Amino acid sequence: MIDIFATSGNSIGAQMESLAARVKLRRLELNLSQAGLAKRADLPLPTYRLFEQTGKISLHGLLQIAFALNCLQDFDELFSQRQFATLDEVLDNKDIKRKYGRKQ
Repeated sequence: MIDIFATSGNSIGAQMESLAARVKLRRLELNLSQAGLAKRADLPLPTYRLFEQTGKISLHGLLQIAFALNCLQDFDELFSQRQFATLDEVLDNKDIKRKYGRKQ
């Protein structure tokens, strides 16, 4: 079966597992147990354990974990507006017309 979500050699599943591993490392750096972090994040322990094992969690749960780890500000960069390095990049981008979704 072809993974239609594969991007740059990384599947969504691999990204989820990588994120969970980074959260686990951060938790261990702070000397927190799974139960301790789950309590701080106001999540049920089984939900947090499942996240560490599989990377699966709701966006709300992930934001709660980020808040508990004092990493909530890291989400500010996600899907942020493109920053231009040169005036030429700005001028090249100016001619691109905005595309609107089609009604279906």
